[in-house]
Amino acid sequence: MYNNNMGPQPGMPMPQTTPQPNPFGNAFSGPGSGLIRSGLGAYGEKIFGSSSEYVQSNITRYFSDPQYYFQVNDQYVRNKLKIVLLPFLHRGHWTRISEPVGGRLSYKPPIYDINAPDLYIPLMAFGTYLVLAGFSLGLYGKFSPEALNWLFVKGMVGWFLQVMLLKITLLSLGSGESPLLDIVAYAGYAFTGLCLAVLGKIIWGYSYYVLIPWTCLCTGVFLVKTMKRVLFAEARSYDSSRHHYLLIFVALAQFPLLIWLGNISVNWLF
Repeated sequence: MYNNNMGPQPGMPMPQTTPQPNPFGNAFSGPGSGLIRSGLGAYGEKIFGSSSEYVQSNITRYFSDPQYYFQVNDQYVRNKLKIVLLPFLHRGHWTRISEPVGGRLSYKPPIYDINAPDLYIPLMAFGTYLVLAGFSLGLYGKFSPEALNWLFVKGMVGWFLQVMLLKITLLSLGSGESPLLDIVAYAGYAFTGLCLAVLGKIIWGYSYYVLIPWTCLCTGVFLVKTMKRVLFAEARSYDSSRHHYLLIFVALAQFPLLIWLGNISVNWLF
């Protein structure tokens, strides 16, 4: 019988195996591998570094820091409400206070600048608007969770339309540099006057017909002065006639928009 076991026999020397050469094996371990690794590392760092800076710069450019818009105190809130509800009585300037930060100009937060936009007042005003609207529906026996949800959607649509109005106006004048949250904040200030109008309607129904035109007028004046002195400061071109026509359009657009939002009902139009 023959032994078919082809394995090595005891006492016999192991055969020598020659390793196959790897044409790619010496790229990172042979001479010059340090230069290759450092070159690839620098190239990757450049790509990802530039991409990170690009994303960060665009986020800062269009959205800014959300925490910035909530740096408020009681004094700021009181003074800001006076400016929004009674813009005719504001005798100070409307420009924002800038300061150098990291080699570039930045604006001071609302707690240090009354003209800085914030999101605290718009969000609180929007919530108060929903509460007052729900209470108003309850007085007429029309309150329901579905009606309150409908008013929430209606309020959000109105806020969105206000943002689009301001954004399109800025773009048409060649100024697209303003952060989106700035425009959202300026558009949301309209709910402060709406709260006053709805509250007046709850207390005495006829007062609504005086308060809602006043709210539209004050909101229009506030937005005109704000956009003219603050937002339009970034416009690269200036056309006096076009500038004034668009400002008038923004002011007049407050009347149908705020009257629509001030009409507390479960219908879209009236």
